[in-house]
Amino acid sequence: MSDTGTGTETGARPAGVAAAPPLLPAPGPEPEGLLSPGVAPGPSSGEAPRLGSFLARAAAATAVLTVWGAVLGLVRDQAIARYFGASDASDAFLIAWTVPEMAATLLIEDGMALLLVPAFSLALTRRAAAGEAPGSDPVRDLVATTLPRLFLLLSGGAALLIAGAPWVVGVLAPGLADPRLAVDCTRLTSVTVLTFGITGYFSAALRAHRSFLPPAGVYVAYNLGIIGMTLALHAVWGVRAAAVGVAVGSVLMILTQLPMFLRLVPLARPRLPRFGRPGRRAARTAPPLGFAVLAPVVLFVVSRQSQVLVERFLASTLPAGAISHLNYAQKVAQMPMVLSLMICTVTFPVVAQAMAAGDREKARLRVERDLGLAGTVVLLGTAVVLGYAPQIIEVLFQRGAFDAADTASTAQVMRVYALGLLGHCLVGALSRPFFSSGRPTWFPAFAMGTGLLVTMGAGYALTYRFGVDGIATANAIGISTTALLLLMGLGTRVVPIRTRAVALSLGRLTGASLVAGVAGWACAPLVPDPVLSLAAGCLLVPSAFFLTGLALRSPEVVSLLALTRRRFLDGR
Repeated sequence: MSDTGTGTETGARPAGVAAAPPLLPAPGPEPEGLLSPGVAPGPSSGEAPRLGSFLARAAAATAVLTVWGAVLGLVRDQAIARYFGASDASDAFLIAWTVPEMAATLLIEDGMALLLVPAFSLALTRRAAAGEAPGSDPVRDLVATTLPRLFLLLSGGAALLIAGAPWVVGVLAPGLADPRLAVDCTRLTSVTVLTFGITGYFSAALRAHRSFLPPAGVYVAYNLGIIGMTLALHAVWGVRAAAVGVAVGSVLMILTQLPMFLRLVPLARPRLPRFGRPGRRAARTAPPLGFAVLAPVVLFVVSRQSQVLVERFLASTLPAGAISHLNYAQKVAQMPMVLSLMICTVTFPVVAQAMAAGDREKARLRVERDLGLAGTVVLLGTAVVLGYAPQIIEVLFQRGAFDAADTASTAQVMRVYALGLLGHCLVGALSRPFFSSGRPTWFPAFAMGTGLLVTMGAGYALTYRFGVDGIATANAIGISTTALLLLMGLGTRVVPIRTRAVALSLGRLTGASLVAGVAGWACAPLVPDPVLSLAAGCLLVPSAFFLTGLALRSPEVVSLLALTRRRFLDGR
């Protein structure tokens, strides 16, 4: 959210929440710094949308660590591809990896953040409103009432998964000829239910306190653990070494954040009241996190991650290696989406704070700007994927057990996946404002459930005829359906964004992406060497994207080029 939001309208303030000062001192006036090219500013804005200096620095630091995590994720996938290729062993590991993937989405990336960032933001707002008045600390009360219960719940969930691993594998991939290896890997990765939950809790608390570096670094630690264990133990334990790495890496995620969490949220032992049960006073001062708030978030996140479950269920009936081709294609294709959402991750606590204070106009401006910037990044990445998918896969994976046939199959699937990248990005960006008020809302779960039904129907219709390409197509159709529903529903239910203006802006960016992608597709075969071809594409595709965006008068492209020109002139 911009630090000097110009909106003056305010919505209804939640009961019991007074207008409060910012969580932290304002970082200062808006710089001429990082431009957030979104839809054209409204009448009350009077200036091009920008990020404040604090958020710009936070976004830049988050971007650096996100890129490092993504690079290490590619190294991780390269190690698995090198030693196990696209085989029964890699398929078994990827079936087991469904557990940490689901846990990461539910407990780190979406679910825990959507629940706890608003809760911690509200607690911090109450603390700021109370000032130096004596009494219980709402932040510490929130931790005291939620963290112990969460630990017990997650420990029980991990234990149940370990015991029920054969049943889990049978449900996820009934077509596997020999499920024993997948069962062993699933038991090893089940510990992530506990470790990812604690990681997500720490991340939400730190982001609400506007500490972004430790949460952004968790995937660096996670991937280092997987890479290290795979390299050290693959000759002894086979693909089980990668599963051990998942468990080790998840513990490193907790250790990455623990020092800063203890610094910002000191866990001093609370004094018990003389009469009554312990924790009763804390329950009164901590923000509510009851079933009515929890259930919609959990249902939304589970429905979203179930897209992957549907894909692997259908792919388990195809020849060996199909699950691996889908996984490699999806991991690489979604890198632009991950990078595009980093700005939404940084600004989510600001949107939650604005909603807690009743400043809906400030929230609207921030959400519109985030959608424009995220759309620009993900659609530029989509164009690169469409144009140079074979070269990308060959450079990254074609070595060892991963041969040219695997490259061709994976590249084709990746191009199909790219058609749904904007949908994935919008679902991630649009879901946050729905949950930023901390009040129950079932619409995101309805939208995600509708998209999941579309994915299932399209998947069953297309898989038999088109194989893995049909599965990827179903994914793109389903997630795009969800994104459209969320975009239409956000303005009328939560934040009054200008839906038509946002859709028009994204439409222009989509046109620029298609033109740039076709240009890359046509020019990529002209350079035989894949490395040189990809290097040329990194110049050709962005040039075509920005020139086409300028011709289509995209507000994002015009603003970004104006900023670049201003920087160049200032530098002279």
